[in-house]
Amino acid sequence: MHGPARTARGLLFLLAILLAVACGGDRKEDALPAGSKVLALGDSLTAPHGVKPGEDWPALLAQKTGWVVINAGISGNTSAQALERLPALLEEHQPQLVLVSLGGNDMLRKLSQEQTVANLGRMLDLARASGAKAVLLATPKPSIAGAVFNSLSPADFYADVAKDKKVPLIKDALPEVLSDTALKSDQLHPNAAGHALLGDKIHTQLKKFGFAG
Repeated sequence: MHGPARTARGLLFLLAILLAVACGGDRKEDALPAGSKVLALGDSLTAPHGVKPGEDWPALLAQKTGWVVINAGISGNTSAQALERLPALLEEHQPQLVLVSLGGNDMLRKLSQEQTVANLGRMLDLARASGAKAVLLATPKPSIAGAVFNSLSPADFYADVAKDKKVPLIKDALPEVLSDTALKSDQLHPNAAGHALLGDKIHTQLKKFGFAG
């Protein structure tokens, strides 16, 4: 093979590699069509706590996407309790996507972080074993300074769980909403405006991941 031809072929090969790497880094999930079942597994931050049915963020997400979003939030639930509920929920609803938003009550009750991390990981594993995709939502860590200055941040272990399990993480939606007193019905829970903004933020992130059109 002559020099110029060899050089051109080498350049084309290098370009193909670069394109493959770029596409791999930007790869998005397939969008879920209207009618897809999505399970929102959580605690009182997911349940319509302090708001009317239909004002909770899972219901608002359903309106934005056309998905059938099952609100499986139960006030007071720990990660262990939600993990116990999950197999039956997966069997009953057979969702295409599971949104996991747990851990807040574990932190408030000062339960073992190691066990919380293990429970979250197990939930994500069970969701994917059922054939569903999974997304993790971070809950803010309890903080006196955060409560006083209305500046909450996500607990660090959520990023570790998401990285370990290779699932998308919605990191800032809950902390940002719960940092604004105008968006809360009490010290811990979003009001109707807070749920509306949560629905917007979660929808925006799911669009970035590729799940929502």
